[in-house]
Amino acid sequence: MGHVIVVDLGYGDCGKGTVVDHLCATRDVHTVVRFNGGAQAAHTVVLGDGRKHTFAQFGSGTFRPGVRTHLSRFMVVDPLALAAEADHLVGLGVHDVWQRLTVDRAALLSTPYHREANRARELARGADRHGSCGMGVGEAMAYALSHVDDAPRVGDCLSPAVLRAKLRRLRAVLNVDGPPVDACVEAYTAFAATVSIVDGLRIEGPCVFEGAQGVLLDEWHGFHPYTTWSTTTFANAEALLGGEPAYRLGVLRTFTTRHGAGPLVTEDPSLPITDPNNPTNPWQGGFRVGHFDAVAHRYALDVCGGVDGLALTHLDTAAANPQLQLCVDYDGTVPTRGVTGDLDRQERLTRALLDSRPRLAPVRDWTTAVSEALATPVVLESRGPRSEDKTSTDSAAMTTGQLTC
Repeated sequence: MGHVIVVDLGYGDCGKGTVVDHLCATRDVHTVVRFNGGAQAAHTVVLGDGRKHTFAQFGSGTFRPGVRTHLSRFMVVDPLALAAEADHLVGLGVHDVWQRLTVDRAALLSTPYHREANRARELARGADRHGSCGMGVGEAMAYALSHVDDAPRVGDCLSPAVLRAKLRRLRAVLNVDGPPVDACVEAYTAFAATVSIVDGLRIEGPCVFEGAQGVLLDEWHGFHPYTTWSTTTFANAEALLGGEPAYRLGVLRTFTTRHGAGPLVTEDPSLPITDPNNPTNPWQGGFRVGHFDAVAHRYALDVCGGVDGLALTHLDTAAANPQLQLCVDYDGTVPTRGVTGDLDRQERLTRALLDSRPRLAPVRDWTTAVSEALATPVVLESRGPRSEDKTSTDSAAMTTGQLTC
């Protein structure tokens, strides 16, 4: 098997974690590489024996013996959240999680001070809140852009004096409360003594690159301002690969969802669909559900340069809800690619999409309908959360694309 890059073509929550777990369970995978986002990720994996974990920073293949995790330079690493996640995994019987983890020294650190500033900023927006996860990931990236040399990074955890000075400046600039700086330095120094901190990604075998969030939330291509600070396309993974080929696998649900505010053209509150892994929370807001939005997903395919194949999840939900339909067009503005970096253009697009309405069509065969609507083969079907609930649908395409069954 060659390398595989897994990217969500929606607004996130399409099932990337369960797809990554399946790849690691059925193929020879050496390392799962996280290439964007941070501890706000929530990729739930369920095993056949009932064990369940929501992966945030560890790769979603961690249940599989020997599969390693690499947190790349594009990640925002939260050592405190990482320790809590490791404890849960150890409690589930994965005792070597730290030994299988490497972290790039250039990765940004997310601290309690970033989190406090993030939440204060979001609360100050009042009714105009963007739907942040409240974990401080975007705040860490924003601070790094404006304070390039002062931004705390993973490598600083090896130098307590340097880290202490950076954290003191950070807390002063953000003007927030939080734990004493010395307590953070102590915790981060312990983190540095536990984990293997490295210079860059060393590819020693087949890798699965696990994306976070979704293309429709991308910092430049998403519908501003309801976006992330992260690049959610294939770009970061391809930069890490340095020219090595990889199979580009896009993940979608049979219905389109969004957690929090922003456009969701196909939203239908009458759909009796819930997701226990995505409850309403005070920072993101409600979990919203709509019909499959082929228009928005075609836009995602366009801005990320297309994919080799699709993984279609929640086919069991579609079977239980025959009222689900597929949006073939909008009565209103249809999103098209703009100039990268033109956030004013993306914000105008957002306002227009909020006034657009879907044109829906019934679906008999979801795999065929999605393949035809997006002009891309569905190569993996999922009818449940476990690896055993997945089936390959196009072995020839997967083989020629290096995703060998």
